[in-house]
Amino acid sequence: MVSVRRVLSILFCLSMAGLVSALAIGYFSSDGIQWIDAVRVALLAASTAWLAWGAAYAFNGLLSFPLAAEPPALAPVPSTARTAVLVPVYNEDPVKTFSHVAAMIGSLDALGIGGRFDFAILSDTRDERVAQEEALWFERLRRECGRDAGLYYRRREMNTGKKAGNVADFIRTSGALYDYLIVLDADSLMEGTTMAEMVRRMDADPKLGLLQTLPKIVHARSYFGRAMQFSTAYYSPVYTRGLAELQGNAGPFWGHNAIVRTRAFAQSCGLPELTGTPPFGGHILSHDYVEAALLTRNGWTVRVDPDLTGSFEEGPDNVIDFAKRDRRWCQGNLQHGRVMTAPGLKPWSRFVFLQNIMAYVTSPLWGLFILASIAAPTLKGVPDYFPEPGLSAVFPRVEQGLALTLLVGVFGLLIGPKLLIVLRGALSGANAAFGGTARALRNTLAEIASTSLLAPIMLMYQCRAVLEVFSGMDGGWPATNREAGSVSLSEAWAASWWISATGLVTLGFAFQFAPEYVSWLLLVAAPQVFAPLLIHVSSWTASAGSRQAGLFQTGADSQPAPVVVRQEAVLARWRGGMVHAGDVRTPGDEPVGLGVLASGVDAER
Repeated sequence: MVSVRRVLSILFCLSMAGLVSALAIGYFSSDGIQWIDAVRVALLAASTAWLAWGAAYAFNGLLSFPLAAEPPALAPVPSTARTAVLVPVYNEDPVKTFSHVAAMIGSLDALGIGGRFDFAILSDTRDERVAQEEALWFERLRRECGRDAGLYYRRREMNTGKKAGNVADFIRTSGALYDYLIVLDADSLMEGTTMAEMVRRMDADPKLGLLQTLPKIVHARSYFGRAMQFSTAYYSPVYTRGLAELQGNAGPFWGHNAIVRTRAFAQSCGLPELTGTPPFGGHILSHDYVEAALLTRNGWTVRVDPDLTGSFEEGPDNVIDFAKRDRRWCQGNLQHGRVMTAPGLKPWSRFVFLQNIMAYVTSPLWGLFILASIAAPTLKGVPDYFPEPGLSAVFPRVEQGLALTLLVGVFGLLIGPKLLIVLRGALSGANAAFGGTARALRNTLAEIASTSLLAPIMLMYQCRAVLEVFSGMDGGWPATNREAGSVSLSEAWAASWWISATGLVTLGFAFQFAPEYVSWLLLVAAPQVFAPLLIHVSSWTASAGSRQAGLFQTGADSQPAPVVVRQEAVLARWRGGMVHAGDVRTPGDEPVGLGVLASGVDAER
């Protein structure tokens, strides 16, 4: 059945690309077709196929998601297996990170199963001041959790291999003590019942090497962040269900909020250091998908179960921090071109690597399509109004109907699945958790509008990232602030003035060389021109009025998960007792910390 779904999904993508190509040929050939039109059609076909692949995930999810989905049976107690919960940190705010650990320990202890789970905080912190704070707060964490054993902290002298190297180092030194490892990020949260159920599912399937959950975003404050939080809560279960149906036993690994079988991971997932220098050489940044492929190569099952609730993470609250993280993912995904030909990999794993590359290459393809469309009238020259001597003039047809159909088709692949998810929620009753169908529809339309405005800006950031990687620039592992506030207009201008300039130049060339395309190009160029303002406004903290009106409402707003409530209470209590950094500090009953650090390093993936 998985093979049939894969074939049908690929045929759907090819059909959509073919249909759009036919419409484009009809529109472009209104004044005669030349080589530049063939280039435009090829670029459009490749980009459309990628959009259709995203829609295929949604359609598979919609078709396989039962309308009355039963919640998974959660194991009241785990097996006798021993599990280590790994929390890699790298220049993080220890107060924030350790409050997550405290909440998860409390959730497990409340179930009476805390003794089966050890927690290991694996520090790669380079900043000595932050390292001192980690040591202080770790002692506070141990005292409050009442754990003399089962809670560990170690700091590596060298952070070789970044997060993947950190986890590998733990496996080499301590992995033999544990049957399973739950791999988290510094901002991850998981319910105790969820962790217990993950262990139960691993026990039930001896061939299961890795089980990935679907983490939902929490603690979003800005309009940008809340739109992402709504997306992960409302759309992602359907898309992830489709992903699970297509990938089958060769599922994904997103680097966190997952459980792995220690023996399988140790035997299969030794990562090579790629020859040459970064960005294409060195340590693999997007290591998670490579590890999933290596597990599959060795015969282990890799699976994502979107029905597992109680898995959470935090996301960037503004476009700039999102783009910083995306730059690292871009470099890591493009590195997959070096590993997709490795011997023994399953064909589907190679196809997944191709998907990961296309996720970033598609943006430059769209950019080239826009440039080719602007240049086409000039390159094609003046139409020949008398193709045959002696006959009357033949004037080009203005195929606006075809152009409109083409535009509707492309946008339909983006927004159609989201509207179908609203319909499914109305039929299943799932919209009740999102304020009802009317509110869910309004929020879906608001999210589509928000995404449509910011997409041309992200297109430029991704184009720049791809160009930097291919020009040999190493983006490294950039710092980001997990609790970044709003972006000032001056900060937004400094980060995106070049996008505004690109939008203005694009419109200028369009007015000069292709005036018939100006109205279409405004959909892309206008948001780019106003990029600083859009970045600034989208980073504002959502007002109390908008929250009360239900903007981007999710079930977590009215009924937050117990582990989230627990973590918020711990963090508020800890931060309430802190003094400012630089004051005299003593490791007594009320140790102090730095509060929110000026910057941290995103440990995701």
